[in-house]
Amino acid sequence: MLKIYNTLTRKKETFIPKVAGKVGMYVCGMTVYDYCHIGHARVMVVFDTVARYFRYLDYELTYVRNVTDIDDKIIQRALENGEEFTGLTQRFIDAMHEDERSLAILPPDSEPKATESIADIIILIEKLIINGFAYVGSNGDVFYAVNKFKNYGQLSRKKLDELQAGERVNVDEAKNNPLDFVLWKMSKSGEPSWKSPWGQGRPGWHIECSAMSTCCLGNHFDIHGGGMDLQFPHHENEIAQSEGATGEKFVNLWMHNGFVRVDDEKMSKSLGNFFTVREVLKQYRPEVIRFFILSSHYRSPLNYSDAQLDDAQTALTRFYTALRGIKMSDVAIDNDYKVRFDTAMNDDFNTSIAVSVLFDLAKELNKVKANIEQAELLAATLRYLGSILGILQDNPDEFLKGGGSSNYTLSIEKIETLIKNRIKAKQNKDWAMADKIRDDLKSQGIILEDAAGNTTTWRRE
Repeated sequence: MLKIYNTLTRKKETFIPKVAGKVGMYVCGMTVYDYCHIGHARVMVVFDTVARYFRYLDYELTYVRNVTDIDDKIIQRALENGEEFTGLTQRFIDAMHEDERSLAILPPDSEPKATESIADIIILIEKLIINGFAYVGSNGDVFYAVNKFKNYGQLSRKKLDELQAGERVNVDEAKNNPLDFVLWKMSKSGEPSWKSPWGQGRPGWHIECSAMSTCCLGNHFDIHGGGMDLQFPHHENEIAQSEGATGEKFVNLWMHNGFVRVDDEKMSKSLGNFFTVREVLKQYRPEVIRFFILSSHYRSPLNYSDAQLDDAQTALTRFYTALRGIKMSDVAIDNDYKVRFDTAMNDDFNTSIAVSVLFDLAKELNKVKANIEQAELLAATLRYLGSILGILQDNPDEFLKGGGSSNYTLSIEKIETLIKNRIKAKQNKDWAMADKIRDDLKSQGIILEDAAGNTTTWRRE
């Protein structure tokens, strides 16, 4: 049975779908005003893996991940660039999709945009006003009245009286309560805006996700996910909005992935300590980044460093070395390893343990390579289980020749020319030259492996 840690209850729960055989999952996506960094990549890889596993279990999954394409940061960046905000957001949506494809992230079933959901957002706000959960402030903005929702704080375990006493809140005389948050903002001169019953304006950030998730999945659905930093106030506010408007339970199970950290601080654009996916791809292959993310349990902090990525590169090299030279045929898979893999993934998608199962499988594969039938069985199993995690699908020879890095100076043609020169040197008994070519290549990360028949293969270190 699949068990998932529910942030709402702070415990692992046996997953029981709202509708048998079906799963509705919504994940908060990117605010598109810049390139994706590794923290964003972790969210996308984690929930892509969750989606892959649900489908592996034969659930009919509807995976929704939104795009926030209007907010203060977007407006400010477009203003700084001297461009229309729509041009800015489309450019970074396209860049996000490129990064996703690089990391073998499958597209969600639905990708709603905030700007395409304005009508639904307005309807939701109108319901909240009618139900007594929202009001028009003295400045024309529409606010949510948090003290009207009795369960406010249930997800984050925060209490209203403690928030009011201890939180730093901006004094805003337009609000009835400093903790009330905006649902609809009146537009300023020159800002993008839409017509509404309250005048020209634009939605607040929190209401966007309530509208997009309920419109795509219904008022009550199975799973809502996102980064740990979204628990409060974003997801807390989503619960208050959605349940205040519909009168129904919003989400059964909340999933949050841990931070990516650099020098013990959360990776974020506001701190300036982030690395974009594109920057990292200049040094490492996409599969190395994906494996690095999957090597830790999704709820644990993930420490970013070159050393960690180098370890991921080394690990993948071990896997592909084990797979090299074995014919990939349609054979049955080893059920013992499948059971171990499933047990790990059924325990709150524990990819770190699942990866350890793959290591054991690769180790056994190396031992039985002389037994072609057994080797093909284990290789097929390794490939199949790896596919559930979105890894180990490359050609082993191509991966090993490319190494972990996507940024290298020696071309394949140059390497193979040097190997031919080395073979000639050995034939001429010029051992010093043969050794020099080998050592020069090694200094540039190219490892030669001599075999019988005066043949030499190579891989990147």
